[in-house]
Amino acid sequence: MKKSIILWALWLGVLPLWAKQQTPESVAEIIQRVNNNWQSNHTYKTRAFWDDAVYHIGNMEVVQLFPKSDFTGYSMRWAIHNRWQGATEKDPKKWKYQHYGEYQFHVLFGDWQTCFQTYIDLYKISPTKDKITRTKEVMSYMADAPESDYWWWADALFMSMPVMTKMYKLTGEQKYLNKMYSCILFTDSLMYDHETGLYFRDAKYVYPKHKTNFGKKDFWARADGWVLAGLAKVLQDLPKDYQHYDFFVEKYRRLAAAAAKLQQRGGYWTRSMMDPRQAPGPETSGTELLTYGLLWGINNGILPMKSYKKTVERAWNYLQNTALQPDGRVGYVQPIGEKAIPDQIVDRNSETNFGVGGFLLAACEYYRYLKAGTK
Repeated sequence: MKKSIILWALWLGVLPLWAKQQTPESVAEIIQRVNNNWQSNHTYKTRAFWDDAVYHIGNMEVVQLFPKSDFTGYSMRWAIHNRWQGATEKDPKKWKYQHYGEYQFHVLFGDWQTCFQTYIDLYKISPTKDKITRTKEVMSYMADAPESDYWWWADALFMSMPVMTKMYKLTGEQKYLNKMYSCILFTDSLMYDHETGLYFRDAKYVYPKHKTNFGKKDFWARADGWVLAGLAKVLQDLPKDYQHYDFFVEKYRRLAAAAAKLQQRGGYWTRSMMDPRQAPGPETSGTELLTYGLLWGINNGILPMKSYKKTVERAWNYLQNTALQPDGRVGYVQPIGEKAIPDQIVDRNSETNFGVGGFLLAACEYYRYLKAGTK
């Protein structure tokens, strides 16, 4: 009964009267509960593809926030299990990227590069050459290549783009920043909607070639969540004197403003952001990525608190009171896909590895948000 009343109150955009006032300590407990539940119930012996890698990105955010925690070993064992590699093909002449692919020759496909973010983070904790040898080999090859059409779907701006800024910080070589800029210009030419500042998931979904069932532009929340979160990660490492720094800041701010306007009163974003009827009801993966991106901007002075406070508070209310389950599972996550699917059911039992990773990113940033407010 109480759960249904909470859902009703969240839909109205108000907190239940009995809702516990959030503190950094209460959010830290949530982070611990979610991460302990995942690591206790799931093996680290998984592949280094994007979905598992996103969990580890979230885990490393927890490690960064709480360096004395016991969570580092789980990602270290995962990295060792995958031999510090993504896709494993050795011959660069066989490397592919222009189409979706889970084969070992898809080395340049961004979904196989997501793991490099965690490998670099682990290298920072314990710097040994083996951790980043393959990362350097692949990303240096990509940075030196003449092509710029690597990122042909929106997700790649989270999966691969932040690796470029991490590589810059690791090596000091500006070629990674320049390649990132040329690649995102290509992405923009395919799927950026200049009217709204939002991204279509890929070229197949650009309006008016593709529309929702009700004739509207179809912006998939998880895709725009990947982009906003990816831009936040890039801006963490991008030097402010880089010649295209303002380009990334402006893009980030415009996307943040556009997304905030489309938030539902219950704090979540529907799968089709501009057309809630396409796939009604709450969804967590897009919501948590957008929440992380917005919170990061507030915490780092790029977004004004007064403009986004209500948005992030509503979003956290949804994540804590609806998505989060008592045992630490994270529900209402749409499974792997690429669009808002009418009649697809997501509920409290809909949990995924990347959904947990995204939740940890948002929760860690909300912890920082509360800490800053208590100073």
